[in-house]
Amino acid sequence: MAQTHSAFIHSVAERVRARTDEATAAMFERCFENTLGTTLREMPDGTLFMLTGDIPAMWLRDSTAQLAPYLHFAAEDQAISDMIAAVSRRQIDFVLLDPYANAFNAEANGAGHQSDLTEQSPWVWERKYEVDSLCYPVQLAHDLWTLTGRTDHLGAAFARAARTIIELWRTEQHHEAHSPYRFERLDGPSTDTLVREGRGSETAPTGMTWSAFRPSDDACVHGYNVPGNMFAAVELQHIETIATEVLDDAELAASARDLRADIERGVAEHGVVATPDHGDVYAYEVDGRGGILLLDDANVPSLLSLPLIGWSATDDPLYLATRAWILSEANPTFVSGTLPWGAEARGLGSPHTPAGHIWPIGLCIEALTTDDPAEKQRILRLLLDTDAGTGLMHESFLATDPEIFTREWFSWANAMFCELVLDIAGLRTLRRRPLTEARPA
Repeated sequence: MAQTHSAFIHSVAERVRARTDEATAAMFERCFENTLGTTLREMPDGTLFMLTGDIPAMWLRDSTAQLAPYLHFAAEDQAISDMIAAVSRRQIDFVLLDPYANAFNAEANGAGHQSDLTEQSPWVWERKYEVDSLCYPVQLAHDLWTLTGRTDHLGAAFARAARTIIELWRTEQHHEAHSPYRFERLDGPSTDTLVREGRGSETAPTGMTWSAFRPSDDACVHGYNVPGNMFAAVELQHIETIATEVLDDAELAASARDLRADIERGVAEHGVVATPDHGDVYAYEVDGRGGILLLDDANVPSLLSLPLIGWSATDDPLYLATRAWILSEANPTFVSGTLPWGAEARGLGSPHTPAGHIWPIGLCIEALTTDDPAEKQRILRLLLDTDAGTGLMHESFLATDPEIFTREWFSWANAMFCELVLDIAGLRTLRRRPLTEARPA
């Protein structure tokens, strides 16, 4: 696939080279080429299956994030537009196959976590239900339409998938009473399974929609992942827009609009908490019963990523207060350390990886959500200096020794590095209008 797009890859890399420096351009070109050269597999129906990297499965979340840097050029390169549309159609087919699943096989071969106690399919690699897994396919489909005007991926299958997503999110607003979903894994750590015989910790209705797992694939401590619900609200607005402007489906538009209003109200009433040093901030998880979890995770959607996913502007006061809290020692997942050559490393980590590890994805999100050019450059230099000589990004690295890292091949991290470089080079064409600007004060 990289050979097919070799002229495109070279052209974009040269544009980056002209606007940055050689070290940045060289790393960008390796990461930019890596995804196209290693992760795509054509399916018999013409869709494209996209590997996450060193795990031979396609995540709905990762496959959207992996394509982010290529979207900016979809309007000028038909082959790139067609590639993205082919991945989008594959995502929609998988949503219709099992909307509770997060990762899928390229064929019905029974690979993956087939011993989990849940409603299994040989097509499903893993059936950890994550609210964001259903957000990402909508995001990709909407972004492609926004940037190119094409609608061939927004047909009857997309409409069915959108209805399926809304129906599931409605069901999971009342998880205790109505959800059929159960999940238990008997051969992993506690973060890989749900308590209460697979139902998860107890919740009460809030207007938000329940999620079993976080974007990290770790189990939620409380059932309502706040950034996941914010992402759902954004994508419900996108469904409403597509239903109105492309599908001419007033019923679908109204269903999306009504559910979005519920979720936004739930976030406002349950997702904002007071802190002693930073004032009101967004919580990461709540349960509607008084349980609150204050932290952030490097995986997206995160609280740090809210401007990037389209929830708020970078200068929104509540976002800025939350951001200040996230990037402080008050946040349990904030990591800092001194590198062997004396430089400081600081950024977001995740409970999903060992203590003391910083995530390049989190660093990229931190840079992409600041308006300070000096901060963007500081983070870019840190990323370039902590690749352990591999020329690619990793899942995480030890803040005191980047030679110690997790996941040598992680396409999502490579894509996020490319996004940052394109941002610094002035080549990002996609800017999402904050949902907070579309809401009445």
